[in-house]
Amino acid sequence: MVPWLPLGAVVLHLIEEFAWPGGFPAWYRRYVPSGAASITTSRLLRVNALFVAMAAVAGILFPRPYGVALWLIVASIGAANAFFHLWATVKMREYSPGLVTGLLLYLPLAAYGFYAFAVKGLASRSTLAQAALVGPAYHLYLAYRHRRRAATLESS
Repeated sequence: MVPWLPLGAVVLHLIEEFAWPGGFPAWYRRYVPSGAASITTSRLLRVNALFVAMAAVAGILFPRPYGVALWLIVASIGAANAFFHLWATVKMREYSPGLVTGLLLYLPLAAYGFYAFAVKGLASRSTLAQAALVGPAYHLYLAYRHRRRAATLESS
């Protein structure tokens, strides 16, 4: 069961963002109007398909070292995403599609995984530290790329 927790969390999060209640793309365009041109359906599909694939591969490879590392990376990206949704909700004073599953699934998943894998010796300190850094770094990188793409599109 543990190997597949990230995949389950990712799928439920995507349902909240895009199906029920949905509305994430329109909400995100309001949240970052300067990057709205960069938020396309195809880009959202590619990014989220990659995230689903990462979670699935983590489950397949678990408990081998690469599987554990990937599990922790997915959990770290999810936790960073939960903080993004929380920050954005507070800033806009408006519900961000993805907030509920981010807080109720992604944060506990990351807390459990990092703690349990450290205690059980499934992940080294180096793996834990690197995985913990990937989540926030990934979100910062995406924000940077959205701004650059949007600026390029606006200047064309």
